[in-house]
Amino acid sequence: MANEHRPPGGPDPGNPGTGRPPKACSILPDTILGDDVPLVAENMERILSSPSYRLAQEDPALLTRVEMRGVRMLLELGKPELAFLADNIHSTVIVFGGTQIVERTAAERRLSEARRAAASAPHDARLLREVERSTRLLDFARYYDAAREFARLVSIDNQCDADRNFVVVTGGGPGIMEAANRGAFDVGCKSIGLNIRLPFEQQPNPFITPELCFQFKYFAMRKFHFILRAAGVVLFPGGFGTLDEMFETLTLRQTQRMQPVPIILFGREYWDNVIDFRFLAEVGVIADHHLDLFSYAETPEEAWKQILDFHARPRPGTAS
Repeated sequence: MANEHRPPGGPDPGNPGTGRPPKACSILPDTILGDDVPLVAENMERILSSPSYRLAQEDPALLTRVEMRGVRMLLELGKPELAFLADNIHSTVIVFGGTQIVERTAAERRLSEARRAAASAPHDARLLREVERSTRLLDFARYYDAAREFARLVSIDNQCDADRNFVVVTGGGPGIMEAANRGAFDVGCKSIGLNIRLPFEQQPNPFITPELCFQFKYFAMRKFHFILRAAGVVLFPGGFGTLDEMFETLTLRQTQRMQPVPIILFGREYWDNVIDFRFLAEVGVIADHHLDLFSYAETPEEAWKQILDFHARPRPGTAS
């Protein structure tokens, strides 16, 4: 009865420190379980098969937990780095460009299919629009050829020694990326593909060096590996992804957060239609000297020469 009169929240004299009386287990075994040999053996099997007993590095369920995001990012940082070191890759040339710009035969086939579809429904504006788009993309097939030739030029003179420089690196997908990896493949040279896991199905193109093809979950880690060893960036015509890479690279150079590299926009007519860089300078949102962060090229030879000339120039603070 004394407990009925203790102050609310006060300690329970019968169970100091908890405020509650001792509670016995409601179900107790009627035998000594530790002496039950079959039961002990069964428990041992459960211990050995329990996920908690696996090495952390061999526990997929653990590694995919939200709380392990940092660990996964470290893995994506380290895995390609080890491969590049093993292959003595010291510098790279990045090639970005649109996934829809394909080789001429594929573009011709796409246009033919669009025309057949439009012929079956001549008043369907959407189908007519697709014919227009396919016609333009057929003309853009020349950029596929140029990216392939550019990668061939870059690769053929820089992979004869054990140390590899100017290794072509792409996002590993179709279109311009495929063309660049294919150019290196054409001359028996290595190239890199940095694929990203996307909601829709994507496979690497078949021209990447197998041991240098990586799949990323995190865009940040993928972008880091693009930039880390870059000795040049060449941007062929493309869409949102290409624009994203272009502006990020320009911003990193503008803020001096990456090493000096030539940033080359391939096909000036396309880029002048996409964005008016000079207008940005005229209204003052960028400085005039920021226009010097990039240049234009019209041929694979011109783009490659710009990269070679850039690295032949003495850098500020170095002996000439």
